[in-house]
Amino acid sequence: MASFSSEDQAMLQAMLRQLFQSVKEKITGAPSLECAEEILLHLEETDENFHNYEFVKYLRQHIGNTLGSMIEEEMEKCTSDQNQGEECGYDTVVQQVTKRTQESKEYKEMMHYLKNIMIAVVESMINKFEEDETRNQERQKKIQKEKSRSYCTDNCSDSDSSFNQSYKFCQGKLQLILDQLDPGQPKEVRYEALQTLCSAPPSDVLNCENWTTLCEKLTVSLSDPDPVFSDRILKFCAQTFSLSPLHMTKEVYTSLAKYLESYFLSRENHIPTLSAGVDITNPNMTHLLKKVRLLNEYQKEAPSFWIRHPEKYMEEIVESTLSLLTVKHDQSHVVSQKILDPIYFFALVDTKAVWFKKWMHAHYSRTTVLRLLEKKYKSLITTAIQQCVQYFELCKTRKAEETLGHSKHCRKKQKTFYYLGQELQYIYFIHSLCLLGRLLIYKQGRKLFPIKLKNKKGLVSLVDLIVLFTQLIYYSPSCPKMTSATHAENYSPASMVTEVLWILCDQKECAVECLYNNIVIETLLQPIHNLMKGTEASPNCSETALIHIAGILARVASVEEGLILLLYGANMNSSQESSTGAHIIAQFSKKLLDEDISIFSGSQMLPVVKGAFISVCRQIYSTCEGLQVLITYNLHESIAKAWKKTSLLSERIPTPVEGSDSVSSVSQESQNIMAWEDNLLDDLLHFAATPKGLLLLQRTGAINECMTFMFNRYAKKLQVSRHKKFGYGVLVTQVASTAAGGVALKKSGFINELITELWSNLEYGRDDVRVTHPRTTPVDPIDRSCQKSFLALVNLLSYPAIYELIKNQDLPNKTEYSLREVPTCVIDIIDRLIILNSEAKIRSLFNYEQSHIFGLRLLSVICCDLDTLLLLEAQYQVSEMLLNAQEENILETSESNRDFIIDGLSVERNHVLVRINLVGGPLERILPPRILEKSDNPYRWPMFSSYPLPNCYLSDITRNAGIKQEMGPKNKNTIFCVSGAMQRSVNNDLGKLLLCLKISDKQTEWIVNCRRQFCKMMKTKPDIISGEALVELLEKFVLHLTESPSECYFPSVEYTATDANVKNESLSSVQQLGIKMTVRYGKFLNLLKDGAENDLTLVLKHCERFLKQQQTSIKSSLLCLQGNYTGHDWFVSSLFMIMLGDKEKTFQFLRQFSRLLTSAFLWLPRLHISSYLPIDTVDSGIHPVYFCSTHYIEMLLKAELPLVFSAFHMSGFAPSQICLQWITQCFWNYLDWIEICHYIATCVFLGPDYQVYICIAIFKHLQQDILQHTQTQDLQVFLKEEALHGFRVSEYFEYMEILEQNYRTVLLRDMRNIRLQST
Repeated sequence: MASFSSEDQAMLQAMLRQLFQSVKEKITGAPSLECAEEILLHLEETDENFHNYEFVKYLRQHIGNTLGSMIEEEMEKCTSDQNQGEECGYDTVVQQVTKRTQESKEYKEMMHYLKNIMIAVVESMINKFEEDETRNQERQKKIQKEKSRSYCTDNCSDSDSSFNQSYKFCQGKLQLILDQLDPGQPKEVRYEALQTLCSAPPSDVLNCENWTTLCEKLTVSLSDPDPVFSDRILKFCAQTFSLSPLHMTKEVYTSLAKYLESYFLSRENHIPTLSAGVDITNPNMTHLLKKVRLLNEYQKEAPSFWIRHPEKYMEEIVESTLSLLTVKHDQSHVVSQKILDPIYFFALVDTKAVWFKKWMHAHYSRTTVLRLLEKKYKSLITTAIQQCVQYFELCKTRKAEETLGHSKHCRKKQKTFYYLGQELQYIYFIHSLCLLGRLLIYKQGRKLFPIKLKNKKGLVSLVDLIVLFTQLIYYSPSCPKMTSATHAENYSPASMVTEVLWILCDQKECAVECLYNNIVIETLLQPIHNLMKGTEASPNCSETALIHIAGILARVASVEEGLILLLYGANMNSSQESSTGAHIIAQFSKKLLDEDISIFSGSQMLPVVKGAFISVCRQIYSTCEGLQVLITYNLHESIAKAWKKTSLLSERIPTPVEGSDSVSSVSQESQNIMAWEDNLLDDLLHFAATPKGLLLLQRTGAINECMTFMFNRYAKKLQVSRHKKFGYGVLVTQVASTAAGGVALKKSGFINELITELWSNLEYGRDDVRVTHPRTTPVDPIDRSCQKSFLALVNLLSYPAIYELIKNQDLPNKTEYSLREVPTCVIDIIDRLIILNSEAKIRSLFNYEQSHIFGLRLLSVICCDLDTLLLLEAQYQVSEMLLNAQEENILETSESNRDFIIDGLSVERNHVLVRINLVGGPLERILPPRILEKSDNPYRWPMFSSYPLPNCYLSDITRNAGIKQEMGPKNKNTIFCVSGAMQRSVNNDLGKLLLCLKISDKQTEWIVNCRRQFCKMMKTKPDIISGEALVELLEKFVLHLTESPSECYFPSVEYTATDANVKNESLSSVQQLGIKMTVRYGKFLNLLKDGAENDLTLVLKHCERFLKQQQTSIKSSLLCLQGNYTGHDWFVSSLFMIMLGDKEKTFQFLRQFSRLLTSAFLWLPRLHISSYLPIDTVDSGIHPVYFCSTHYIEMLLKAELPLVFSAFHMSGFAPSQICLQWITQCFWNYLDWIEICHYIATCVFLGPDYQVYICIAIFKHLQQDILQHTQTQDLQVFLKEEALHGFRVSEYFEYMEILEQNYRTVLLRDMRNIRLQST
């Protein structure tokens, strides 16, 4: 390092002086040394001339000369590392170079050098500063003589005094100030002493021993009549609050609080009365409010730091505050002569009691506040309640409105800052309301109730207080008469009460204790009762009050406990169901929609009132149980009618002409109409949240518009509803479970947007993904960026939707695909990702393997729906494509040795091929894994490129139709094998059941006896209900039922066609492939023999002709309604296997069975475009299994298994879709054959409602798996792909019997009503 000369030192001093001169104002304005240091440290960020200072230029040049070459070398090293494959961004390079530089020897030497020269320069400047200070002291000898004894010189460089002072306060100095502050001293002396105190560092003052005495002296001096002197003391207190630790500020605060307490208690001070009001321009009031405001500001800041200090400090602050706020004067009996208490002034400066909100937020301070309130200061709560009661009484007598109106008149005329007594009462009321509302949130706060009020009989309970708040909403005057619109929005009584009640609604425990009871709900509904009776709701009930009430009811309805209260009341077994809150709200909403209430006719606020109450109904009818209660009001029709009317109005709005005076009015009118139209569409859309609601939406004819509306909100990333916690997943899943819903989603653009987004993530990737080193472990088959799109497609592609979207459509199969050609529909996805049967398709993909695996995974999931599998196989020969791809993946090592290349695609194709070719439950087929093992042979499972499948995929365990091994030896030639003793027991039990079927004297008794015996067998020996025994049981039971007119739901239909008549009729390609699959499965189980394919074909042809006789003619754009049933008849195939391939028995049974109600829910083609259904139900294309069975499955799931129900909603998946898939294909591939037999037998013997109970039992069985897969975000994939491992119908019989006792009446009633026009 070069030597440092005196010239260099002088130059650096000049540079520093320039720097300090430029930032002088910033530094001198700093309240402490620490703040000044912070200003200097962040000068580059705050001073735009920073880099122009000579001192900064000097430092930059010195650093460049010393470290420049080394930094360049380090940069070159990092650049070479990048070229060798180590990817890192610019920021990373800077960090690395900086770190290496700071660790270098050169850097340390430079810092040592700079430190030494700067110490020398600064010491020189300090010495010069002290010389200048000495000269200044000599010039003021008079002043200096008085102060010479009190100053202590401190030359230490680390002094904690202010930036431009080099002395500290000592005890003598502080004592001098104490003497000078004495009231007997001259005014100038006191001013000077106070000025000295304010300019001194607070830390110096507070650390002196005489601080406590000074604090007391300052408190006494607050009463000084001189406003300037009093303001300077407050300034010192404010500085103390800002800059000192809690143990110091606590003393200032408590002293100030005690001073105010004594001030209010003193008779010498002229505190205004309530009747006189408060003129804040009065100097005395101004000074008093300044003191109160200073306390209040500290109250709001203290909670942010008092947890870091001993609890006693916080307790002293809290207690001094509560003591001040509970100060009471000896009051006159006349309210108007009442002297204002401190609480009124605190309400003026903190109307919404923010201080109390902050004190109650943390458990640390809340515990102390509540303890002190309970033991010593309960009067604060009592007076707050008393104030609310008094304000309510004023509102009831209409005095408040008159006074507030007069207040407004006075304000306009006088334009003074003057608060009338009634305004003070109102401000105190708002403060009390906010304080009580915050208190009720917490359990310990609620324990303070009930509370005794003066001059009131009885105690005020929690419910009484909430009722009082509620009544204030519609009794209080409208605030616009008092203040401006902005002020009214924040402080109107109704909006303030509503805000408090909203907060209480959001706290579940609090809401249950305070709000969810009949008394509160009846109070909320009272004005609605009055309006429907034709009387005024209340003396002042306005549209605004009704909107507030609706907002509270909507919050109540959005929570399960509140919804139950609205639906059934506190007593769920009450016979007066029509008087519950939900019924009253629905009736009122319907009257509003039908414009059957004249009191608000012509009001501009009427659409808002309508929207608010329909929003409450929406919270109710968007749940299964809520829709069941409200369905009789046909709200969907009223809303649809209002929407159509509004839609016509919006079309008639004239186009605004530029320059016309009517432009603004037309624009406002059009905005209002469009907002109302969107509101109504949103209300209609929420019917789609439940299966039955979706049917009602279909009947309105507005489903296309609703889907367009939903897509527009989805595209704008708006949430589905104010009170909905999750997104559009459940709605989309419900809609996509129907044919019309799938078409509507396509028309809306939703499918196009979803596929475009998928393609962007899958092929192009995200721009914000960092480049990282490849991981050694395998990556996920579906990238996380595509997971959301994958699940959305799984939700979307149910069979009803996919049939409408791809039926009779060929694949493009282009000879060339542009890299910019983005798929926009489902056909494109199948063509570009699943069926990659050409080089052009492969070359068009940027990420061929990843994209094709995505397509194969999607194919695997959607093909779990057997109808979808058959449709894809019939139209696109999917299995042939996969086999060809496997053939192309063979490596011929020699003429006799052909090995499959094992990669991600071949493993995935192998899994899909086995899945789509084999039928069977969890024990009946073996699916190969999708992952490789860490061993010498990573994939043990044989691959194949042609059928039949290798034997290793065929299970040997269940060849005997699911009979347990211990019941007998394996025998592939029989269905039912048992040994002697077991055989006798079986025959005895079967004999009892068959005996029941022969006794028919009393029709009801034999049905009950037969069902009881069946239940007993299912619980004890379920495996005997199979094979020929099951055939005989089903035949005889159904025969006896059809002989009883009361058990027959459908009329008898004459059918005379023979085999010859139907032989030449053709079945759909889906039916034909389904027959092959059925026969293959039946032969695997040894249930069917050769020739079964022809017999099953004849049975299905007979069924189609038989059912066609009972169908109606319909013209529809839906493909599924343009002919026969679109899927395969899985129930008939199952029954054919149960009947061991006997076609005569099968069809004879079906003819008899078709008369029973159970046939409508087990045999889905039974009601395809059936003449027994209402024409609007037929036209919707929605089957009763969906709008009835799955609707009740969702309702029971929410009641019985709330965790599972919540898991579905969190996953954005609807239970109805997977249940519809299970039921449609009779649980094929999900249950073993013996369990399928038990499912069918149970529903036939015990009734169609057991279809619902079995699905609930399955969800109960899967509960832990469902919760786990909700966390891994693949619930829908798990439910569709995985068989129901370990589930046995018989093991859940007792549980299902409990469900029957609780729900059978409702379920059977609704199932029987499917033929009625209104469900």
